Amino acid sequence: QVQLVESGGDLVQAGGSLRLSCAASGRTSGISTMGWYRQAPGKLREWVATVDARGTANYANFVKGRFAISRDNAKNTIYLEMHGLKPDDTALYYCKADWRVSATSAYNDIWGQGTQVTVSS
Repeated sequence: QVQLVESGGDLVQAGGSLRLSCAASGRTSGISTMGWYRQAPGKLREWVATVDARGTANYANFVKGRFAISRDNAKNTIYLEMHGLKPDDTALYYCKADWRVSATSAYNDIWGQGTQVTVSS
């Protein structure tokens, strides 16, 4: 199995910046794409950004130009640099990894526990 641990969430003022980290441990060789999702109170979880094993990134429209996802394969860690934070960015941010136990098995979604980001106005 593989475990994901997020960190870096905090309370910041609007316009501020944060850097989230997600460290993977365990059988990390089976990880493919990793990404960030978020869930605000009373809302569904939504996709924020993903990065594949080669470093190709994709973003939700609402974070383009403000957030940047990156990946350090040597450390089995991904990051989310967030700038220009808005109160609407307040949410629990989750890390997800697409993981498979072997090259012939299907991928499974592995989730972390989340890290809270709160943006005050």
